[in-house]
Amino acid sequence: MKVDNSAIHHSPVAVSGGTLLAALAVAIFSFTFPATHWALGGFGPWTTVTVRAALAAAIAGPCLLAARAPLPDRRQWPAIAVVASGVVLGYPLLTTLALQTTSTSHAAVVVGALPLATAAIASVVTHTRHPRLFWIAACSGTVVVIVFALSQSHGAPTGGDLLLFASLLICAAGYVAGGRLARTMPGWQVIGWALVAALPLTGPAAALALGVEPSRPGGLSVLGLVYLAAVSQFGGLMVWYRGMAAIGVARASQLQLAQPLLTLVWSALLLGERLGAATPLTAVAVLVCVAVTQRV
Repeated sequence: MKVDNSAIHHSPVAVSGGTLLAALAVAIFSFTFPATHWALGGFGPWTTVTVRAALAAAIAGPCLLAARAPLPDRRQWPAIAVVASGVVLGYPLLTTLALQTTSTSHAAVVVGALPLATAAIASVVTHTRHPRLFWIAACSGTVVVIVFALSQSHGAPTGGDLLLFASLLICAAGYVAGGRLARTMPGWQVIGWALVAALPLTGPAAALALGVEPSRPGGLSVLGLVYLAAVSQFGGLMVWYRGMAAIGVARASQLQLAQPLLTLVWSALLLGERLGAATPLTAVAVLVCVAVTQRV
């Protein structure tokens, strides 16, 4: 049986530091949905997504130049393309569109299955064979999320739910590609080059969206957009990939257990969303399923 060896040869100090970096990234990511909610209060969804990516690239590009980061070689560009497609374009777009019709707390529970999707895709990519209990827990967590989504929409999935489920797959693919690539280059360069690679698309798209979609920028909406660009899109992924390179994809995904619960806290405290009994219970059930997959 093959295993995730990315952290085996690291010293305890390196592993501890990697764990702290991954935990910091999870805390950053947990505020992404509330920040998106704020941004949508003043900007359209396409503006939010494209400007977020373009601004993040405007930060990443000078950082790459200042560090004299070498250009990725030919073998690394396919993985960078997957990262750009997943975490720069696909996941932000799909979740932002979903949050137009779905509450932040609902989205947090559905996206709580992301570690399951990440572990499943990683096992396929790395040809890792897992015990039967792994797949039982993974399938159970998926069923729990599906049942929750259907119960909240009277038995039929909404357009927002379909967008969220699609975002799980594309983001998981970006996580796996980026985590593996971060073994051969610094994590911040992984997301930095992905942002720069996407700029020929996100730059013109941002200009078009700003000209077409009506905008009513205010303090919270601008703050939300800046947070998404500088913190979630660049800073968070920078420390996330660095943490995954130090401790491995599987162990980093285990830390992501706390993300949906933290998002629920932000949703209640900052957005005033009322959480039904099913919401935290489902989040805990998904957490247990993910914990089992990581333990086995």
